[in-house]
Amino acid sequence: MDKRLKYSYAEKKEQSRRVFAVFIYLLVFFVLYVSFTSFIFSMRNMGSDSMQPGIHAGDRFIFSSYLLYSAELQRGSIVLLDIEAGNQRDLFEVVLDGFIRFFTLQQVSISKRGSGLYIKRVIALPGDEVSMTNFVMRVKPKDSPYQGTEFEISEKYYDVTIPQVSALWDESLPFHANMDTLVVGENECFLLSDDRSNTNDSRNWGPVPISRIKGRALFRYWPLTRIGVP
Repeated sequence: MDKRLKYSYAEKKEQSRRVFAVFIYLLVFFVLYVSFTSFIFSMRNMGSDSMQPGIHAGDRFIFSSYLLYSAELQRGSIVLLDIEAGNQRDLFEVVLDGFIRFFTLQQVSISKRGSGLYIKRVIALPGDEVSMTNFVMRVKPKDSPYQGTEFEISEKYYDVTIPQVSALWDESLPFHANMDTLVVGENECFLLSDDRSNTNDSRNWGPVPISRIKGRALFRYWPLTRIGVP
């Protein structure tokens, strides 16, 4: 038998083995990536300016994906809210969405629930009393005799955007500057946007069930000029 032919056959076999090995490595890596980002951590892109001035459209975060309980939430934390929680996605959609988001650097998603995901800030926890005056929240923590502004009560520093509104924008209109006192229910929290203009948050949703919070922002990895813990 021609040695060159034998060598060529062996080389082709070895090349096929290498291609198969690369395919297996990529498959294992992708399965680990989807599992990791679906059940442990997730990467999310801020799609609007509703969290100005501290967070801008295009900022990207790593969120925890484990189930949050009330004891783990902190006033002032940035969280990922799934307003449509309860509508479960099938496994095929999870895998395909993870694949597309991975190869488009989180810019494209096929998830039917994408419009129901919001990045918001925790203002109050279960049992807290909250009210709003001139777009600034006042919070009386549960079991505390004292009330303070959201900035005094918060465990994290942040700033808000106070809109300039017309005198005709009275309390009969949505997203007005003032809100009567309410008590946050058990297993609920009160979430707001940092931009206090007409953005969706607990002013129109009301207190949100903690079960709908799917993660807490752990790290901002883009842009590099604002990298760090939010």
